[in-house]
Amino acid sequence: MELKLENSLIKDWRGYKGRPFLISGPCSAESEEQVMETATQLAQIKEVSVFRAGIWKPRTRPNSFEGVGIEGLKWLRRVKQETGLLVGTEVANERHVYEALKYGIDMLWIGARTSVNPFTVQEISDALNGVDVMVLVKNPINPDIELWIGAIERIARAGITRIGAIHRGFSSYEKTLYRNQPNWQLPIELRRRIPDLPIICDPSHIAGSRQFLHEISQKAMDLNFDGLMLESHIDPAKALSDAAQQLTPNDLKKLLSRLILRNASTSDPKLLDVLWELRQQIDVYDEHLLDLMEQRMKVAETIGRYKKENNITILQSSRWDEIIKRVIIKGQAKGLSAELIDTIFKAIHQESINHQMKIMNNGVKNPSDEK
Repeated sequence: MELKLENSLIKDWRGYKGRPFLISGPCSAESEEQVMETATQLAQIKEVSVFRAGIWKPRTRPNSFEGVGIEGLKWLRRVKQETGLLVGTEVANERHVYEALKYGIDMLWIGARTSVNPFTVQEISDALNGVDVMVLVKNPINPDIELWIGAIERIARAGITRIGAIHRGFSSYEKTLYRNQPNWQLPIELRRRIPDLPIICDPSHIAGSRQFLHEISQKAMDLNFDGLMLESHIDPAKALSDAAQQLTPNDLKKLLSRLILRNASTSDPKLLDVLWELRQQIDVYDEHLLDLMEQRMKVAETIGRYKKENNITILQSSRWDEIIKRVIIKGQAKGLSAELIDTIFKAIHQESINHQMKIMNNGVKNPSDEK
């Protein structure tokens, strides 16, 4: 089912000050003084639209700081009254929704650990039925776009019109520079599937470290994301949660000043002609790639027939290891990243296995078919 959103354009949202739609504030509300000092400084930054702070913190370990709870909602209400900023916080269950709305919270977001659970998202959706509030849905922990879209659909069915997605990266067993893998292709696919859905990038949770915040924020802007959620704390070194990824308000201001905001399109006829010609070239190369893929699979099928005739297993690990090492070296020499080569050739290898599997099992009866 195609999800259609009405009045979802972020430029029409209350509090919008221009691209990027900026949400900022500490990872956690720790004290009234810390919240008010941070908010007062952020209110002086013209780009900031929403002050964020975690009140209930879903932590991995039970002895970690899990938030101040309802008391923090009083502090957010004071921020709203004294600075004029909109305020937002994360909700993880029905009770959180009711309490947040009671204190006039303008924006709610559903975290990655919650969006992974359809039962909990539905509970939150039911609590939001008929409410006029902004709701953002973070991507699930794992790279599952259907689960992400499903959570967005549940919130949309509650009648929420100001709804958006937050890209905060995906968990991975592999160690990388970042805390979470960006997997940019997933939010790009989300934009293709739901064109009118505002998408906010959360560089703080992708990076996990201040040193990468600018490069991730810039990439999000280059990909035409609608906004950013950047964590800011008056004294990050003393933060009770996620200290390494938070900026001071002053450093946030510096980061924003370095961002380059590009146009989503152009009306220059000469440039449009040039782009059209280059895209035509891309289309031709794509056709060549598909033809080559077809030819490669035919060779793989021939190999599969020989393996079947000689009773040889499909997977030859040493041969695959040899291929992947060779193509990565050759690809890098041609200016292609190891990540790209690894992803493409793993997909090609899997498709080759699929083709050989069909040949290997052609004519083989499934025991369950005889029952």
